[in-house]
Amino acid sequence: MAMFNSSSSSKETRRDTPEVGVLSNHIQKGTSIQGDIDTTGNIRIDGRVTGNVRSKARIVLGESAHIEGDIEAQNAEVQGYMKGKLEVAELLVLKPSARIDGDIYANKMMVESGAVFNGQCHMGVKGKEQADSSHGKQQPQVQPHKNGQKVTV
Repeated sequence: MAMFNSSSSSKETRRDTPEVGVLSNHIQKGTSIQGDIDTTGNIRIDGRVTGNVRSKARIVLGESAHIEGDIEAQNAEVQGYMKGKLEVAELLVLKPSARIDGDIYANKMMVESGAVFNGQCHMGVKGKEQADSSHGKQQPQVQPHKNGQKVTV
């Protein structure tokens, strides 16, 4: 009658629900997803995603990955292609096969020889906030003064 014992069922429940720190997801080559992905665990993408990907842990884009959308993660490693904004709170690693079309916001970044990115790069913890605030500022305008001199306002 041990199979009806409440202590064994609680052990099974604990095995079926892994802890947040050990969760891992994998989108394999040949898989295509349209829509946003939001996870608390690590994720490796070797397939195609059209949509935003957000992880509270680590994102790895394999060599065959093709992402069209924004990426937000604690840490990231890019080997494949992505088009969109890439925000990394800690460390971003761009491998030699990485191809990025979009702006990068990272606290720290390591770029290996051969990696390519087209866009602006904002470094440091405050990089995104500074970039966001500079986009909202109005550029000074030059107006003619009544005596013919130009005045910046």
